[in-house]
Amino acid sequence: MPDCPPCTSAVCDEHDVCPTARAADGNPERTHDPQPQRVPGRRRPRLAVRRANHLRQELGPNSRVKLLTGGVCGDISHDSGFIEPVTACNAVDPISAHRFSERGAAVGLGTNAQRALEHVLPGRKDDLLKRAGAVPMNSSRSVVGSGPYAGQTIFDLSGADPGIIVHRASLLRELVAPLPQDSLHTNKRLAAINPTPDMDGVELVFEDRTVDRFDAVIGADGIFSSVRSYVLQDDAGQFAASPAGFWDCRNLTLSSWLDGPIAKGMIELCLEQDDLHGYSQWEHKATPTYVNGIVCVIGDAAHATTPWQGSGAAMAFEDAVILKEVLGNITSSTDIKAPFKAYDAIRRPRCQRVIDSSRETGLVLCGQHADAGLDPEKLRALLAPRWDFIYGLDMSAHKQEALHKLREMQQS
Repeated sequence: MPDCPPCTSAVCDEHDVCPTARAADGNPERTHDPQPQRVPGRRRPRLAVRRANHLRQELGPNSRVKLLTGGVCGDISHDSGFIEPVTACNAVDPISAHRFSERGAAVGLGTNAQRALEHVLPGRKDDLLKRAGAVPMNSSRSVVGSGPYAGQTIFDLSGADPGIIVHRASLLRELVAPLPQDSLHTNKRLAAINPTPDMDGVELVFEDRTVDRFDAVIGADGIFSSVRSYVLQDDAGQFAASPAGFWDCRNLTLSSWLDGPIAKGMIELCLEQDDLHGYSQWEHKATPTYVNGIVCVIGDAAHATTPWQGSGAAMAFEDAVILKEVLGNITSSTDIKAPFKAYDAIRRPRCQRVIDSSRETGLVLCGQHADAGLDPEKLRALLAPRWDFIYGLDMSAHKQEALHKLREMQQS
């Protein structure tokens, strides 16, 4: 995009096109507010900003919460109703910062994810998933791929309670669709989060030098979250996402080379490397808190996990359910610390258990378990119960547990 001349910014952060283009489209309602030049410094994640008015009515007509989102997780949180409406930012890759988008192919939603989605969007879940093109996973089989047991079945998954598969971009499209298009703005970069002088709010500082004040911030800005750095302060580096010890051999680009004219040369090149690197899977091995006062993180920003148990999206949906529940049971924006603490107390143990279980499941599925190896019977015994605690969550009971914890926080 060319420079926007009046604001001298490399990219006009307040508008998608420069004033000349706006005049050409004949829309007299579009105006331009000049912005100062960008502050130089290291590149940060680009943000797209959704402008809206206030927190839900029970928090008071002047309450403001900012939702910093990173795709599906943030949009499901926005749609959940615990912020109606709210200012939100979407942390996206610089290449696609001109629009709300999601990377990757499909996302799997197990039964717990589907139940959570129903709690977030009561009566709307099925229609939304249908529009997004979700399909049921009616059956699945795992077999040993190599070694003396090659070809033997480890287990079959029945279609009694099928999970569903949906394209990430399609799901995000349907979550964003109900939002007013004139409230979607792009190319916003978060520079800092600062407590207000009176300590009853936070100021968000953007790299275009705009500053705005909010009563609370919810960071759903992904695995390399900027908000997480604020939440963890000096400990952020110690608890940053790290490679989980796996890399995904199902890379579609690699498979497309196999029959091409350069296949032999590429394979030989890889074999010649002493230290061959692959695309790592990342996780948060431990996180001491998801909350710092009136700022919290959810989804991958809080608890990134490997994909071996297909639960990353489900955990984000469950986060949204619990935040909706606890924030819906306070009467003032000054009470936000208590529901954030309750959310942290209820969600963090479960999410960390999923992270640890997923990593261990990956080792089993890769034949790296010290005892089981590639023995199908031993693998079956190890794997069969590993999803029970994930899929078996009683979402209604989980919400009640959160409310009980909220009351404890309010009384302490």
